[in-house]
Amino acid sequence: MNIKYYSEKDFPSYLPKLNNLYDDLFEGGKGFRSLLTQKVARPLGVDEKTLRLLCQTIEFIHNASLLHDDLIDRSSLRRGKTTAWLKYTPEYAVLAGDYLLARVMTNLSSHGNIELVQFTSQTISELLEGEWIQDSLVGDFHLSFEKLTEVHGLKTASLFRWCLFAPFIATHKNSEEISALVLELGTILGILFQRSDDLLDYDVRNQEGKAILGDLKSGYLNSFGAFFCSGIDGEIREKLRKVESLEELYRCIGEPYFWQKVKEFDTMNQELIELYDHKLTSLQSRLAGTEKAMIADLQHLPEILYWRRKPKSKGDTH
Repeated sequence: MNIKYYSEKDFPSYLPKLNNLYDDLFEGGKGFRSLLTQKVARPLGVDEKTLRLLCQTIEFIHNASLLHDDLIDRSSLRRGKTTAWLKYTPEYAVLAGDYLLARVMTNLSSHGNIELVQFTSQTISELLEGEWIQDSLVGDFHLSFEKLTEVHGLKTASLFRWCLFAPFIATHKNSEEISALVLELGTILGILFQRSDDLLDYDVRNQEGKAILGDLKSGYLNSFGAFFCSGIDGEIREKLRKVESLEELYRCIGEPYFWQKVKEFDTMNQELIELYDHKLTSLQSRLAGTEKAMIADLQHLPEILYWRRKPKSKGDTH
């Protein structure tokens, strides 16, 4: 059963505009990070009250980051609707994001697990540091792929680490060996997700219909852009600033070269998936009883996050 992490009782009724903003924000969200948290927490025996707190925590942090990101990026749509900063003003969007983060710390402090409070504070700090660094890289078309990997390790991966590790903290099952493995798994998942999302910008496996070249047109060389740029000279990199379509991009760098780099990018990330599988097997060997039930769900995540496809069900030969 999926936990409902947000209700109208979570925020003061005397702030109607804030409640309306949150209704718009949370409606239509997939709640993926909440679901991932549950996949880990239930086999560990987390009680329902704590489980709701964990799900609410990660979704509040994630949605606070969306409010801030949309304003920074001047995005006009979020989940098919007008973004909060446009509908409610930039000031309200900032305040709403800040308030979510404040509620996170208030709720966790009331729970009384100081280690969970500390880990969550660290996660928020890493998320904001990654956002700060990423924003400073806009306009840099000589950006290295390695630098972006560091940024994504802070920004995107921090939330995935939290989803996997927070339930272990909540149940006090975070031994040193388990902690290291779980945090590594979260980092790998975050990086795979970000790299796959960056491919969507170049219309690769873009079943979601994401706007094409949105990052590039905004002056941001995302991870795949930085990857294919590693093999071209500075003059061509500068030409990318004026690219407005995939056809122009192909003319600029060559379509065969583009698809060769996609293949190399996929190969590199498949190797990362294999490392994930190895780490997951190591984690499985350290779990006992019902705890091992989480492994089956975690095994499928690279298929979903990087390849953007659901794993085949038993008996499916297609």
